[in-house]
Amino acid sequence: MAKKQRNQRDNQDDSRRRTRKEVLRERRDARQTRNVRIAVAAIVGLLVLVFLIAVVVEYMVRPRQPVATVNGADITLNEWQERVRFQRAQFILGLEDQLDAFQDLALVQQFSQQQIALLQQPELLGELMLEQMIDEELVRQAAAERGLEVTDAEVDEQLAEQFSYFGGESPTPLPAPTETIQPTPSLTPIPTDVITEVLPTTTPMPTPSPGATATQRPTATPVSQESFQQELRDLFARYRALGVSEETYREVLRTQLLREKLADHLAEVENLPSEEEMASIYLLSFATEEEAQEALQQLDDEEFLTVWNTIRSIPADAEDAPPGSASEVLWRTSDQLQQQYGAEVAEAAFELELGEPSDVLVQGQPGSDGLENTALPIRYHIIQVSGREVRELAETAFESRKQQLVSDLIEEQRLGGLATIDINPVWRTRVPNQPILDPSFLQPPTSSLPTPE
Repeated sequence: MAKKQRNQRDNQDDSRRRTRKEVLRERRDARQTRNVRIAVAAIVGLLVLVFLIAVVVEYMVRPRQPVATVNGADITLNEWQERVRFQRAQFILGLEDQLDAFQDLALVQQFSQQQIALLQQPELLGELMLEQMIDEELVRQAAAERGLEVTDAEVDEQLAEQFSYFGGESPTPLPAPTETIQPTPSLTPIPTDVITEVLPTTTPMPTPSPGATATQRPTATPVSQESFQQELRDLFARYRALGVSEETYREVLRTQLLREKLADHLAEVENLPSEEEMASIYLLSFATEEEAQEALQQLDDEEFLTVWNTIRSIPADAEDAPPGSASEVLWRTSDQLQQQYGAEVAEAAFELELGEPSDVLVQGQPGSDGLENTALPIRYHIIQVSGREVRELAETAFESRKQQLVSDLIEEQRLGGLATIDINPVWRTRVPNQPILDPSFLQPPTSSLPTPE
């Protein structure tokens, strides 16, 4: 009996002993499991931290990273990318509008080759936009120094003018254009105010009939506010569909207005003249020097206007058509003549006596007019000055000269070493390629091609 009880106690002790081992094992396993979980949690936490840091860097830090610094003012990566996307969208919308207007893909491709090429070269377009934004920052700084700024109201007003909205009123009618009278082919000089002063003729000038009135230009139809607002919403919707915000569009418009204000200010400060001496000329043009020399010898025996009218009166496709061409160039400045016909023609137009023929003048000769490209066509001209006087510049020419003042200011800042400009090459790896041009614009045009959506 005692032995039996002793065996039972031994069995209970063994049972208790095994239970303690299991408990210890369980505790050890639990501790290991807890350590593993802590390690996994730490790794997950580290990965989450790295991810959050990457998100912060990508979407908060990097967009604020400067791609260029102009006199201490930063052009951030985000601003530059937004501007590149805006320019791409502007090109794309322009191409789509042209296709809607002409319904001819080949014609659109022909006249918009440069825009299509830039859309296919993101880095080149990005570099051009960066340079433009640097110029715009210089304009902003120059305008700020002079106390110039553009208000939101002025931006709204400019937007309205783009859609011909003037508060529901008709816009101020444009002045009636002065018709340029082309000389009529004949063997006698055509009477114009200029020729009559220089070479009097017996042909009377035309006089207006009694009671006759000038034909008035049609008045533009006033645009309603509802129509304007709808067109504006449609425009911004098209830009938003391409990833461009309304704020970006307005900021670009604000920059343009600020440049115009700076141009007006510089023109006022520098007292930019709105008048300049201009000349009118009769022009004979030839493709070869031999043809020009023959015409010059002919002028020894005949009057210039007789030769000019003879060449002018015979159609160019006639079998016995003389070489060369004849035209009348009315009231051009020296710069305009130089740009169109070369430096020699411009110089002669303001040095020759009225009615005196010139020698043979060369246009496009390598080395002249600052031209070095021998592939440019060379033309030979003989001119006679028919009038010269100080006249009011055309509005477009005067505006061009005002804008040139701004360009000169920018050039002085950039090339004269007055501006400190630092460019961060990081932009080259961050050039946007969105929005993407519809591939149909890149394919050879055929009748089976679908119209790009």
